[in-house]
This record gives sequence, C-alpha cells and structure tokens, in this order.
Amino acid sequence: MKNIFIAILFVFGTLFLSGNLLAQKVLSTKSQAKDKSDVIKQKADVSKETATLSATAGSDAFTGKAEDWFMPAAETIFPALPYSYSALEPVIDKMTVELHYDKHHRGYFNNFKKAIENSKLEKMSLYEIFASISEQSMTVRNNAGGYYNHVLYWSNMSADGGGEPSGILQKHIINSFGSYEAFVKEMTEAAKTRFGSGWAWLAVDLKTKELFITSTANQDNPLMDISDRRGYPILALDVWEHAYYLNYQNKRADYIDNFWKKVNWKDVEARFDAFEKMAGKLK
Repeated sequence: MKNIFIAILFVFGTLFLSGNLLAQKVLSTKSQAKDKSDVIKQKADVSKETATLSATAGSDAFTGKAEDWFMPAAETIFPALPYSYSALEPVIDKMTVELHYDKHHRGYFNNFKKAIENSKLEKMSLYEIFASISEQSMTVRNNAGGYYNHVLYWSNMSADGGGEPSGILQKHIINSFGSYEAFVKEMTEAAKTRFGSGWAWLAVDLKTKELFITSTANQDNPLMDISDRRGYPILALDVWEHAYYLNYQNKRADYIDNFWKKVNWKDVEARFDAFEKMAGKLK
C-alpha cells in the first residue's frame, strides 16, 4: 500500500513538474514573440520616420534651393524633409513636425499642383507666379505660397542650429539693424504681433538689395506682387497655430523665442549669397 502511495505521488509530481515546464515554455515563447513584435514595430517606426529622406525619388534636380524655383512649376516636386521628425526637439516636437510636414505642407503642394493643372501656370516658375499673384485665383495664391513658404521654413532650421550668422550676412545684418540682437528683437516682435495666421520674414529688397523685416498674413510672402515691400525671403518663421500648438498651446511667444535655437544660418547665408547671383532674373 505504501509503495502504491509513493507511486501515485511520483506520478502526480512528474505531471506537476511537466506542467510547470510546459507553462514556462509557453510563457517564454510568448515573450520571445512579443520581443520580436516590438523589434518589428520599432523598425517600422524608424522606417516611417526616415521615409521622408527617400520620399522624393528622382528629386536630385529639385531640392528647394534658391535657383531651383526658376524651373517650370509643373516640374517642381515635394522635397524631402532635411532631417528626421524628431530632429528639432525639444524646440518643436516630433508629432508637430510630422503633421506639419506630411499633412499641412504636403496638402499645399498637392492642391497647388491641382490648381495649375492644364493651365499656362504649369510652364511658369514659382517666381513668375508670385510676381503676378494679383492676377491669380486665391486657390493658387494660398497653395503656391503654402508650398514655397514651408520649403524655406524647413530648410531654415536644423538639429544643430542656433548661434549667429557669419560672414557677409552678419555684416549686412549689423549694417541694417545695428546689431544681431537688435535684428532678433525686431523679427521676434514682427512674429509675435502678426494677428492671426501668417509669417515673419527676413528678406532682401528686390530693388535696393537692403535687408528688411516684414510679416505677411496667411500664406503670402514678400515675393508676391501684393506685398507692401517686395523682397526675396531668406529666413521664414511660421506663426500658424499648427506650427506649434501641440507643444506650446496658446504660448506663441515661447515658440518664437525658442525658434532661434534651431535656425540653420548656413542655409540662410546660402540663400543670401544666391540672391546676389540671380537678382537680375527676379521681377
């Protein structure tokens, strides 16, 4: 009897141990599957974030630099974002950059292309369209501006931005505004006092070639023939709410103050230098 009892205990013990081992194996398998799933998800997130860098296949001829905008509007494309969605943090958060670039900016581009389809505007450059914007529809005006303005805005920032300009641009800023600090103060004020949606700009006067600061409503810019003072923009500051609201809510002033920490002065200087070479071609 005793031997039978021991045998029963042995059987139950074996079954219990086997059950535990099986349970541990199942849990291990689930854990491995979850880890694999997490890795796949992380890779997908990275792929999605970096997709913007290759989203414009065949875009070597157009990157949004100053001289690129002389090509016919029909040939322009939607340029890749020059950095990852998270590159401007903490000044501008990842989600804001993603939504702003991939929804708002891309929307302006797509709507602009639709607005000029099968019209004479397809053969005109963006510069020519802006120079005759008073003759165009509001659809063309808003979307051409939204497309161009945002390309400049993204290029004007970088992950390692900030600091101050150098070289010839620095000299011109000091000559025009007295000092770099005075310039920042004036452009910051122009941005903060722009009522409603719009932009603040550092531009070069098309006639006098002097630097000046201005602001425009909606998606207008200084190149448009409806501007009080026409100029070639080299630095753009977007003050539409979609540019900052997720992170700053109604604190537009904080967003504007922090913007200077990400300014890509190399890009601004390159646009200033480019203006000197192509000024005669702008109307």
